[in-house]
Order: sequence, then structure tokens, then C-alpha cells
Amino acid sequence: MTSTTQAPVTITEPAALKVSELLEREISSAPEEHAGKEYALRIAVQPGGCAGLRYALYFDDRQLDGDVVHEVSGVQIRVDKMSSPYLAGASVDWVDGLQQSGFTVNNPNAKGTCACGDSAQF
Repeated sequence: MTSTTQAPVTITEPAALKVSELLEREISSAPEEHAGKEYALRIAVQPGGCAGLRYALYFDDRQLDGDVVHEVSGVQIRVDKMSSPYLAGASVDWVDGLQQSGFTVNNPNAKGTCACGDSAQF
């Protein structure tokens, strides 16, 4: 059963716009493969990285049992029940500058991050 409750993670307007752009590009690259599927941005915490856990952001057409589902600026976001506590209060942003370009996760639950910012300790 999928639940729609308080969002464990938010996404900024720039990030939502970039997600929409990337999803549109992905679907238009192989329309027959994606026909009839409803994609969302899945945000998860998975083992890996030099700090122990890493963030994963990807498009997913599956709805898993216990998913927390919400929508921000037209972007559906899905978070699995195991990742939800780690992501409570976190925010995903899109940064596009000279030094860095990409998604960043600002997470008040992280006790530490690695130097590159790709993984965190909780």
C-alpha cells in the first residue's frame, strides 16, 4: 500500500524544473519504451560512499509498499519506507555554477559528510 503523508523530503523550484527537464528528455529519447508508465523521482538512502550511506536520485515507475508519495511543482516524489527517516526534513536543490553543477541534498539528520558531499553519516 502506498501512503501519501507529510513529505519527508522537499525539493526546491530549481530542482523541480531540472527534474522535469530531465524526465522529458528521458521519455522523448525512447517513447515506445516509456509509453503508459507514470514516472516519479525516487529519492533513497543506500549503503555506499566513503561516509557510509549515499543518496540515490533516479526515475522510477514502481510504487513500493510503504512509499511516501508527494508532489512538488508538478514533480511526483517517492521515498521508500526505509529511507524516509533518514530524509526527514531534507531538501534537494539544483546548483548550476562554475565550481559545481548538479543536485545537492541538504539534510539536517546527517552527522557528517565526506569531502565530496556524495555520502553521509547518520
